[in-house]
Amino acid sequence: MLACGVAMADQKEVRVYNWSDYIDEEILTEFTKETGIKVVYDVFDSNEILETKLLAGGSGYDVVVPTGQFLARQIQAGVFQKLDKSKLPNISNMWPEVSNRVAVYDPGNEYAVDYMWGTTGLGYNEAKIKERLPDVPTDSFDLLFKPENAAKLKDCGIMVLDSATDVLPVILQYLGLDPNSKAQADLEKAAAVLEAIRPNIQKFHSSEYINALANGDICIAFGWSGDILQAASRAEEAKNGHTIHYSLPKEGTQMWFDMLAVPKDAPHVEEAHAFINFLMKPEVIAKASNYISYANGNLASQKFIDESILKDGAIYPDEATLKKLFVLLPYDAKTQRSVTRLWTKIVTGQ
Repeated sequence: MLACGVAMADQKEVRVYNWSDYIDEEILTEFTKETGIKVVYDVFDSNEILETKLLAGGSGYDVVVPTGQFLARQIQAGVFQKLDKSKLPNISNMWPEVSNRVAVYDPGNEYAVDYMWGTTGLGYNEAKIKERLPDVPTDSFDLLFKPENAAKLKDCGIMVLDSATDVLPVILQYLGLDPNSKAQADLEKAAAVLEAIRPNIQKFHSSEYINALANGDICIAFGWSGDILQAASRAEEAKNGHTIHYSLPKEGTQMWFDMLAVPKDAPHVEEAHAFINFLMKPEVIAKASNYISYANGNLASQKFIDESILKDGAIYPDEATLKKLFVLLPYDAKTQRSVTRLWTKIVTGQ
């Protein structure tokens, strides 16, 4: 018995903090089986929650998954350590298209490796939209942002991401303005679009809309591509009569990246590298993409990805669409405060 207790005490572990509903749990079991390293896995559903923990220091995590523009600010704040690439041979599988774009946040790709990427757009219930707005095209943000359309969708339910940095820049793009504008007047114009439809929005939340769409509790959501595609597959599996689609609107939208990074004070640095390297095995990261319906930044994985996902232009857009997707640059502290103030006003409706 004693020997067993000692073995348990000696077991290596890696502490991972990732977004909710964002991995096939079999991957964690396989990692432990292959390496003997136990995974302690916790989840969050907003960048702000993660950032608060990181900036306070002593989070206790070894691998965390911030989104690009937050990563950039956190690198500046000195919360991450540079990756030891000699321990990450599998990063040779990365996709240059993605690595080049994330380099705006992490020059030289020194601190982070892309886990998943996607877009923000509209998830909608085909029948409910057709019934209320039969003549309105679903390939434009007009479907939601025009007040007369939002008013007609109020009764069947509208949800919007509770994330200023994901919503306001997309509205700037929709208005024909620079999505990376820091001008107060521009940010206020974007906020005004949301304020005009605010009375029709049921809720601002960053994960509840998945099940709400899948179950037919709402008919439209402004959300992340993979979440909406998860909602579509949940509805299909449940055979509940709801058909959910993801629209990547023609005005163009944000391309975001969720990145694997190691905090400066990570207690298990060796194990953190082993975990990241394992995830970057093409067949492993493909398994994650197949499970959550998100594109990943690993080019070699594409031969293991389900054809229905790889050929879906909403997940892996064609080259022409890729050109219309913008990368959001990090806000400076002053702009961030201004954006947070505007957002709080919108969400609280005050």
